[in-house]
Formats: sequence, structure tokens, C-alpha cells
Amino acid sequence: MGLATESRRVKSVGRFDGRVAIVTGAAQGIGWAIAQRLGNEGAAVLLADLNGEGVQRRVEELEADGIKAAARQVDVGLVADVEGMVGDAVERWGRLDMLVNNAFPAMEAVTGGAEDVLPEDYDKAMAVLVKASYLGARFGVSHMRRVGGGSIVNISSVHGLLAARGALVYETGKAALIAATRQMAVEYGKDGIRANAIAPGHIATEVIEQALWDKNPTGRAFFAAQYPVGRVGEPDDIAAAVAFLCSEDAAFITGHTLVVDGGLSVQLQENFGVDQAQYISCLFYPSDAADER
Repeated sequence: MGLATESRRVKSVGRFDGRVAIVTGAAQGIGWAIAQRLGNEGAAVLLADLNGEGVQRRVEELEADGIKAAARQVDVGLVADVEGMVGDAVERWGRLDMLVNNAFPAMEAVTGGAEDVLPEDYDKAMAVLVKASYLGARFGVSHMRRVGGGSIVNISSVHGLLAARGALVYETGKAALIAATRQMAVEYGKDGIRANAIAPGHIATEVIEQALWDKNPTGRAFFAAQYPVGRVGEPDDIAAAVAFLCSEDAAFITGHTLVVDGGLSVQLQENFGVDQAQYISCLFYPSDAADER
């Protein structure tokens, strides 16, 4: 399995030929993998990100591979920015078929419990986590309707289905995104527009690798071993799920939250905790562990 910064590029028969996609948060990580996947399968892709320089470099990479792409610096929490983003894609390529809401707020804005999070940070984070998907639909649905339908994919998280300490804003936002996805599916199904969410587990993006695992490879190996599939996720795992949900193979799927987490969230937590305790015992008290054997 390659590093998170590498991509398992998929050259397809072009199932998205002639289609247009917008991917937010596309300068790195999951968003970048999604943009590559859709582009490699024939779509013209507008890459949107708050990091304007970063997303422009990504577009240059796609264009070097012969993929139609454009970059736009966007704050997805701002009405004018999202309206301009959608208008840009339609002006360039004449249509909109796929909208992938993936942008993510700064980590410090989503860390802490109710007593820790500042009200202004809560509002800013929710604008990216939840409001952005509403704005994307508000300005994008009419263009999808005009071409006979489309696909909206909202990147939620297993944190939207479960809960962790110190993550009030993140859990709330990702859960709300799942509810919004269901409503959009009901609202726009008659127009041929499908809306689905993806709930990733731990995905080893560049940022996650640097923050958690570069200095702790042993911990990463232990963490990966807790997954039923024996590894953590990579951005391409999510990109593949997005491509499926946007394709005709998923034509009868809408309002669904697809969990892509290597089976981690379906495990019995008691057993997971026992495994952790045994690992720590072996690490810090090897003689005791040997005696037990």
C-alpha cells in the first residue's frame, strides 16, 4: 500500500466523459484524490479550496495528464464564494453534474467540548461543515436539473454516526451533514438528482500522517492492526467510493450514508479495548506478558 501522498491512479473507460464536477477542499488529502479520480474517469473538474496556490498547483498536475481542470480559491462558508464557484464551473463547461462537498475547517476550530469551544469558532466551523453543503445545493441544483439530473456527495465521517470526547463541533457537524443529505435526496429525487454521504474512518492523509504517525510508526502499525482489514484508510479509498456513488452503477442509491472505514466501527468495543490493553502490557511490561504465555 502506497503512502498517503501517492495516488492509485485509475484510468477508466471514461464513464464521466462530458460530465462536470466540483470538488471542494481539493488542494490535498481526500479532496485531491477525489479530483484525480473523477478527472481520470473523464470529468472536467473544478478544484475549489481556501488554499488558492495549492489548488492551482494541483490543476497544473491534472492538466499535464490531459485532464480538463480549473482552480478557484473559495471559502465555502461564504455565500458569494459558493455562488461564484458554481457559476465558474457552469460558465467554463456549460453544465454541472457532480458536486462533492469535502472542505474541512481548521482543526483548532473543532476541538473541545461545549465548555472549550468559543461561540465564534463554533459558527465558523459549522459554516464549513454544514452550511457549505446547503449553499452548494442552493446554487448547484438548478444546473443539475437543467441537464436531467446529477449527484451530490457530502463527505461526512464515522464521527457523524458515533461520538468521541473533545469533538463536540465535529460530531455535531458531521451528524447534521448526514441529515441534510437525506433531506436533499427526498427533495430532489424527482429531478433526477441523487444525494449521498460518505462516512470515512481514519484516513491517512498528508496532514494526518505528519500530525500523528511520522514520529510514531509503531503506534501507526498497532492502530492499523485494529482494523478488520488490517490497515488504515487512504484517500484513494474515499475517491473510489465517490466515483461509485456518482456513477450509473449507483443509479438507485440515494439518501444513503456509505461507511468506508475498513470495518472499524462494527467491531465489539470490548474486544478492541482488550487488544489495546494487551498491546500496552507487552510494550511496557514484557516480562509479565511472557509469564502469562
